[in-house]
Amino acid sequence: MSLLKTIDTNPQFEPKRSTPTAERLISGNPSFKTWAQDVARDGMINTGVWEATPGETRSIKGETFEFCHILEGVVELTEEGGAAPITYRAGDSFVMKPGFRGVWRTIETVRKIYLTVG
Repeated sequence: MSLLKTIDTNPQFEPKRSTPTAERLISGNPSFKTWAQDVARDGMINTGVWEATPGETRSIKGETFEFCHILEGVVELTEEGGAAPITYRAGDSFVMKPGFRGVWRTIETVRKIYLTVG
């Protein structure tokens, strides 16, 4: 088993499709696609590619760290508590730390690489 994993940014297998739960949906009609590509440490570490269409949802991280690298699109994140919105575009990377709560607004369909630990 190799300890090196390449993340395919344009996977050819069928993604898992989903939509936000009613309590997380703020506006729009966003849909999500997830191409899970690696799971380690009994499900505690997950990597893959995720895509979302425009809309606005509540983002709640709980005890999970999430690293994101934006491949395509534009999103705006607003942390709960009055922080100014931050816009991320293709090429940008960021981390949402455990306890993060806020609003995730997809402005243009976004595709990202994700790595979650938690």
